[in-house]
Amino acid sequence: MQADTGGVLTVTQLNRRVADLLSGHFSRIWVRGEVSNFTQAASGHWYFSVKDDGAAVKAVMFRSRAQAVGFVPRSGEKFEFRVSVGLYEPRGDYQVQVESMRRAGQGDLHEAFLALKEKLNAEGLFDPSRKRVPKPLPQAIGVVTSLAAAALRDVLSALARRAPHVSVIIYPAPVQGLEAAGRLNQALQQAIERNEVDTLLLVRGGGSLEDLWSFNDETLARTIAASPIPVISGVGHETDFTIADFVADLRAPTPTAAAELCCRSRQSCANAVETALAALTAQQRRRLERCAMRLDRATALLVSPQQRLRRQGEHLQALRQRLARSALRPHETRAARLQMLNARLVHAQPRPAGLRNEVHGQLQRLVSALDRDLERRRQRLAVSVQTLQALSPRNILERGYAIVRNGNGNVVKNALDLNVGESLSIEFGRGSVLADVTRTHDLL
Repeated sequence: MQADTGGVLTVTQLNRRVADLLSGHFSRIWVRGEVSNFTQAASGHWYFSVKDDGAAVKAVMFRSRAQAVGFVPRSGEKFEFRVSVGLYEPRGDYQVQVESMRRAGQGDLHEAFLALKEKLNAEGLFDPSRKRVPKPLPQAIGVVTSLAAAALRDVLSALARRAPHVSVIIYPAPVQGLEAAGRLNQALQQAIERNEVDTLLLVRGGGSLEDLWSFNDETLARTIAASPIPVISGVGHETDFTIADFVADLRAPTPTAAAELCCRSRQSCANAVETALAALTAQQRRRLERCAMRLDRATALLVSPQQRLRRQGEHLQALRQRLARSALRPHETRAARLQMLNARLVHAQPRPAGLRNEVHGQLQRLVSALDRDLERRRQRLAVSVQTLQALSPRNILERGYAIVRNGNGNVVKNALDLNVGESLSIEFGRGSVLADVTRTHDLL
């Protein structure tokens, strides 16, 4: 491109021409360098510088590109960047736009990581609906890691502090090296076959992509996905991501965080129990108060046996008096009639001498009839008295019978109306008892 010597360019025109020149000659090239001054904006864009021993250039990686990386770079780490070169025209700053990145010397590993991630994601192994929710109160927790790993000490320390009542079973396996992926897969399968824990923790400390590569194994990922026991991954630092993190049921940023996520703390459980106990106590107290009020109302309505017998005795006495009056009334009527007839006879005296014997005979028959009628009424009265005495509740109870009442004070006539455990009041001829129903049966 030749310079235009015939005209004067504005700064904007100059920067635009330089930007076109850079983008036309340096499009999608690979640059190796070290990250410095890394900043992640609230928008999700990454701003940093790429430098080597002799120079530095500003770089930007927009959010849509940064999300596909799978990790967050740290200052001082070396990477290979696929970039397009441009110019930020408002300030005239020369910069590169990063489209993708990989660790320096590990480009093939990163490409393999992205390929496997895309493959397993397409198969649905990362689908949240497939993942299981770990038990909040497990009885035993399994830890798959190296016995010499610092991550194991962090996990055991966190569990001893939060949930010392939970058993911990370690399934040892190397977490780095050529055989690490296979050994991790064997340890995980052993834990699944033994089925002695409620949750599995797959953990190790941080490191480079090469250090964490055993957790990017496809076989291990499929074993995690097929595990009937929920798996929580805690691999590396918060910015490290592995295939095991994506396929696990729950991803923790660190091993310690994995130990905190796998179960509730003993203190939180104790607080929940205390809250439930307080609510139960209050509910029980309210129920007892309601029962006491019902008992008071029932007691107020209950009539004592002595009071009831006294009322029945008074009624019986009234019946006796009425019966006595009923027996005397016919005799008095007949006597009055006889007196009237005598008066009429004396007044008329149609045959004073001839009818005297007849009158005397009729008088004798009348007296005999009156005596017989009076005797019959006395016998009926005696029978009535005996019947009343036989029907008296007190006499019935004296013969060995009893009156059974339920908790509401109602007389029980059928054993099938009772329930096992129900309280009964049993009244005898002398005294009463309280009893509980232990069994009921009908007459055969």
